[in-house]
Amino acid sequence: MAYRKLFSIGLSLIWIPFIFFVLGLSGKNKKEPVYATDINQNILITNPETRFGIVTDSFHIESGRIRWSQNLAGILNRYDLGEHSVHQIAREIDRVFDVTRFRAGRPYYFFLDKYDTTGRRVSYFVYENTPKEYVKVNLQGGLNARKLEREIRLERKVCQGTIENSLWATMQKNDVKPTLALKLSEVYAWSINFFRLTEGDRFRVIYDEEYVDSTSVGIHKIHTACFVHKGGKYYAIPFVQDSTRDFYDLEGNSLRRQFLKAPLRFSRISSGYSLSRMHPILNYRRPHRGVDYAAPAGTPIHAIGDGVVIDKGYTRGAGYYIKIRHNSIYVTGYNHLSRYARGMKEGQHVNQGQTIGYVGSTGYSTGPHLDFRFWKNGHAVNPLKVEAPPVEPIKAENRTEFTQIKQQCLRELKNIPNDPSQSASYKGQKRHPPDREG
Repeated sequence: MAYRKLFSIGLSLIWIPFIFFVLGLSGKNKKEPVYATDINQNILITNPETRFGIVTDSFHIESGRIRWSQNLAGILNRYDLGEHSVHQIAREIDRVFDVTRFRAGRPYYFFLDKYDTTGRRVSYFVYENTPKEYVKVNLQGGLNARKLEREIRLERKVCQGTIENSLWATMQKNDVKPTLALKLSEVYAWSINFFRLTEGDRFRVIYDEEYVDSTSVGIHKIHTACFVHKGGKYYAIPFVQDSTRDFYDLEGNSLRRQFLKAPLRFSRISSGYSLSRMHPILNYRRPHRGVDYAAPAGTPIHAIGDGVVIDKGYTRGAGYYIKIRHNSIYVTGYNHLSRYARGMKEGQHVNQGQTIGYVGSTGYSTGPHLDFRFWKNGHAVNPLKVEAPPVEPIKAENRTEFTQIKQQCLRELKNIPNDPSQSASYKGQKRHPPDREG
């Protein structure tokens, strides 16, 4: 009997390490709870709720939006700021963020000490400058302001559509942020005139969308795209060359050209280039050596290429105008402006895409529009027929890497489902780190 008892004890001792080993493995896969302590009551809180990196359990939160003509003092004076004055807080905020940039309509938040008898004692003040960026002021103990960024989650998405009216309308119909249309127009600004899209044109695009929590805050960037326009296929393959990310076609030629296709992003052509057009005000026929783009007053006008301002002023016919010389061959003109962009003067260098003025209806004009003109070697030409050369293509030493990226992009575009209802399906996600210092 004694031997049998000793054998049983020994067998149980052998199993004990194995049991602890198994329990240890299961513990590794178990998510550990997050703990916080209430700052006043020393109560242990499991998995606390946070906003702007602040544990909310100890606070009442009051929020509002800045009103027109309201200043920081008017917002803060309603609360108990402890030993800190409004001037001290404003000076501390100004250290990391210009308080004069507080904008009407933007939200702010007060974190009030839940256990203060007055109920108005401020522990934190937060101003949300954008859905991504905020200023957090800690009034506990000392005084400290930080400009931070909220955690941004990127979701890889796909979208496709067929043009029936406009690219903007197609985005809305597919329940996709219309700002994606702006991103696409920037990619294809040198290749496709978005004022001359035809019914039946179609596109496929893969892009990254930014989210804060579950709220979309914008389009991050285009990953790759294909646009079918008037029967031609325009691919956009991203590649970093000389430290600059740009888009190229399948042959490795840059989509970027010496000139943009149009000086406005979205509008419509209301009158084309003609050698005999009935003038809408003078009521007789005469040449119209330009293209009219109808657009709302105040729409930004962009220089179609790098150049120098050679003339600006006012005439009875053109209204406020500006002319830019791009090189020894090409000059462009922009008429009927409501006003000029800041800094526009003769001799001023401008960059491609830079805002030079705003759409108006000055001079002989029946409504807000831009009369855009193009001269080649001193002679007026049709702006819609000017073909500009591309910038530098993919270099020989980068061809192998570019080919690999191109093949990957083509596979991804091919795998986009044909069902339009799936055009916004997720392709993956990644995150920006939270609370990054500004």
